[in-house]
Amino acid sequence: MFELRLVQGSLLKKVLEAIRELVTDANFDCSGTGFSLQAMDSSHVALVALLLRAEGFEHYRCDRNLSMGMNLNNMAKMLRCAGNDDIITLKADDGSDTVTFMFESPKQDKISDFEMKLMDIDSEHLGIPDSEYQAIVRMPSAEFMRICKDLSSIGDTVVISVTKEGVKFSTAGEIGSANIVCRQNQTVDKPEEATIIEMQEPVSLTFALRYMNSFTKASSLSEQVTISLSSELPVVVEYKIAEMGYIRFYLAPKIEDEEMQS
Repeated sequence: MFELRLVQGSLLKKVLEAIRELVTDANFDCSGTGFSLQAMDSSHVALVALLLRAEGFEHYRCDRNLSMGMNLNNMAKMLRCAGNDDIITLKADDGSDTVTFMFESPKQDKISDFEMKLMDIDSEHLGIPDSEYQAIVRMPSAEFMRICKDLSSIGDTVVISVTKEGVKFSTAGEIGSANIVCRQNQTVDKPEEATIIEMQEPVSLTFALRYMNSFTKASSLSEQVTISLSSELPVVVEYKIAEMGYIRFYLAPKIEDEEMQS
């Protein structure tokens, strides 16, 4: 049997809103350590990895490892029926082909339950190695979201360059070009507003803004975003989820030569 109870139910709603544009169907893996998901987007360009640790839930029970295939749009429909302050419980029996969502109002005067059919989804788990990155940028998530949104009105790609001066986001399109530079700023009184850059060596990579904009839908989960860059590796855009875990997006850089030729 599997059961988890989350007092801050709005957290699950936010997680789903953050990933459902990228991923349609996915397996949620439940184990003794937590509730996780790993899935590629339909064009196999971006990867999403989610982890909610068992100890972050008010109640968490998982008798044996379980993989639950869900359509994320259907799951979002279910979760929209929960109030933002509701306590959310997820339950599934071993061998069952359904999952039950239970929503309790904070005063316990209204309890709703919804049952959803599970799906059989083929998915392979990719081993994501821990890597050393040439540059790691931590900045306010709202700022990163605004930059991606602003740049996408001008171009389709963003060049992220990290030097000792700061991190530069650049784009170019038919109407012109734009550069936005964020300098390191360790605001002591409000750590969530700080921009911190750890750089081993300068790095400059190009990414599709369509995906970056999609990733920023997770901004409501965390006031800070961490962007890890290395020339040979996909970028990692990470949002911490309270004290519970994280949501990480991986995106391969575009190769400059292809762009020159096209």
